[in-house]
Amino acid sequence: MLIFESQREARNETRKLLFAFVLAVLLLVLAMNAALALAWGLTWGFWVPGDMRFPRYFFEVNSGVVLLFVLGGWWVETSRLADGGGRRLAEQMGARPAQPSSDFDEQRFRNIVEEMAVSSGMKPPLAMVLARDASINAFATGWDEDDAVVAVTRGALDLLSRDELQGLVAHEFSHIREGDTRLNMRLIGMVFGLEMLYRMGQHLFEPDVKDRRMAAALLGLAIMAAGWLGWVAGHALQAAVSRQREYLADARAVQWTRNRDGLGGVLRKIMSQQRQGVVPSRVGSMVQHLLLVSDETGSVAHWLDSHPTLEQRIRRIYGRAMGPLPLTRGNEKPQSDKASPAKAADDGPGWTLI
Repeated sequence: MLIFESQREARNETRKLLFAFVLAVLLLVLAMNAALALAWGLTWGFWVPGDMRFPRYFFEVNSGVVLLFVLGGWWVETSRLADGGGRRLAEQMGARPAQPSSDFDEQRFRNIVEEMAVSSGMKPPLAMVLARDASINAFATGWDEDDAVVAVTRGALDLLSRDELQGLVAHEFSHIREGDTRLNMRLIGMVFGLEMLYRMGQHLFEPDVKDRRMAAALLGLAIMAAGWLGWVAGHALQAAVSRQREYLADARAVQWTRNRDGLGGVLRKIMSQQRQGVVPSRVGSMVQHLLLVSDETGSVAHWLDSHPTLEQRIRRIYGRAMGPLPLTRGNEKPQSDKASPAKAADDGPGWTLI
């Protein structure tokens, strides 16, 4: 993997993303016009004697409404996240700032974040914790280093050794360093806009308080059918952009920590959790590409997954297939460290700063 060309690759990915988004919008406009034309025919045009005629400016108005919803939704969501969007988005996903004064594991996490900032020559991002999530996961977000956030789950704090937590944090630092978080923030707005029409169709199709569906239900069904293309396009954009960036972040984490067993151990423990049926907290489809490991389920979600499989990522790190690891910290002795959090901070990460 050409790690030192990653910045150029990120810029190329941005251009590809914008081109793919424009193409998706054009296809969505065509699909919406076709669906509404069919709905008009079923409700009126097919039953009127003579040639079927559409209302004046039928297709122009439909196209304008589609563009208004998609581009307007993109603009609204991006504007909402424009100022302090990294922390705002993390809080929306259920994270809170780390509390090192009252929790040793959160102190250890913040120490690692600060050490990694020194190693990578970056400004320390805000350390946050998803305190109610027992699965092992993490994400980074923010427009730039001043807005950046690195968040980990409670399961990661409880089950990962210090080396593994370093590998996890290094992976998320790579996303910040290589511009992936900015790309992902843009992607959130695009996916939100592309899904707007599907949500509108759902609203029109829903029954009223007396469980009756009105005439608008057929229109809602047509909009949902066309809007589903926007849903698929949004997830396809996530997958197209994120998969290779995950490989790059994995490689950068191994390079920075000089320890493939760090991030490799994280992924192997996640494999153990998945085999045990540990269910992570749901964060919504629009932000799946931010996570270390996607938590979506279902056949469609599998085909449009924004992440390579754990087996593929582990094979890239080790050069061969590796099995799951026990969900313990191994030979660490956290009880003795808890007596002196300052000593744990002084012990260092166990690798050379570069």
